Amino acid sequence: MPQDPFRRATRIAAVELSEIIQVSEAAAALKRAGRDVISLGTGEPDFPTPPHVVAAAHEAALRGETTYTPTAGTPALRTAIAAACERENGYRPEPAEVIVSTGAKQVIFNAFFATLDAGDEVILAAPYWTSYPDMVAVCGGTSVVVPTDAATGFKLTPDALAAAITGRTRWVLLNSPGNPSGAVYAPAELEALAEVLRGAPHVGIIADEIYQHICYVPFASFRTVAPDLAGRMLIVNGVSKSYAMTGWRIGWGIGPRRLIEAMAAAQGQATSGASSVGQAAALAAISGDQQLLAERNDDFRDRRDMVQSALNATGLIRCASAEGAFYLFPDCTATFGKTAPDGAVIDCDADFTAALLSAEGVALVPGRAFGLPGHFRLSYAYARASLAEACTRIARFCQSLT
Repeated sequence: MPQDPFRRATRIAAVELSEIIQVSEAAAALKRAGRDVISLGTGEPDFPTPPHVVAAAHEAALRGETTYTPTAGTPALRTAIAAACERENGYRPEPAEVIVSTGAKQVIFNAFFATLDAGDEVILAAPYWTSYPDMVAVCGGTSVVVPTDAATGFKLTPDALAAAITGRTRWVLLNSPGNPSGAVYAPAELEALAEVLRGAPHVGIIADEIYQHICYVPFASFRTVAPDLAGRMLIVNGVSKSYAMTGWRIGWGIGPRRLIEAMAAAQGQATSGASSVGQAAALAAISGDQQLLAERNDDFRDRRDMVQSALNATGLIRCASAEGAFYLFPDCTATFGKTAPDGAVIDCDADFTAALLSAEGVALVPGRAFGLPGHFRLSYAYARASLAEACTRIARFCQSLT
């Protein structure tokens, strides 16, 4: 019998659209059907891209900067990224130690694709961003998931890291400020992890710092805390979250030249260089007035406080605070065993979010999508009126459970 020419390759056989996207699409379908739905599932700032950034992109296009760009990024942007690192984090990489990609996600994918062989291990702390383990799998690696909890602030501890390292460990991936927990590692916590890693010289470090500028406590870059590990470290950042530029698709990686060259080789066969006008926009964002970042950060902090207080007031949801990013990761286990108005029994976090969407039209992402069931992720990067109404509906739903 003829084989299906469109059968999935083994490397993506188990990969599907993330549950975040599935929730968003389910909410969109309900909206199209006429339901009043509030979706708090997507991690995207509701602020507009700063006007001067849009103007810079327009001006670049008018100047004819619409052709292919160097695979690793335009010299101007790579130099500006190095300068921004010095300004914000106290170290200045060489432009050759910088790669610009089509979003921070591609930076991480490039790193895995360029370095992982079958069976190589990547340590991930749960909860983790949903794409991490899928990217590891597609690139032939194996995720070693280390659960955390609210008692540790959803942070990887030195003992847990040491216990997870084996001879096959290739990378440990650390996300601070974290998605979905909002966890931020203090300098002393990073130093304690660095001390473990000094004893494991075969392990590389990916520090995903994309939420650096959405942080309610002092931020510390892993490379700043442990400069002696810079030769084994990839810093990931970009403009998508801080500057409300998700659709511009510009992120970057900073690391040893040998790694950056390998990542550029991978990128050259996937996308080549990132968008020319997108890079012009990113250049304007990181080189211009940065006051806007502090103002938006304060706004996010106020929204966090409002939502956290409302969720804890339900009596059934336990919501720890978040020190950065724009997510909360509440515990909903107190609702397990209860029955929703439509008769559905809540046995897990996915049951909770499904019943809430059905009863009240509020879309959230279950914690299982992030490797830590019993919770859900709520993004508060939405208008205050929407957040307030969503909190009212969640409270009403909790009161309706029997």
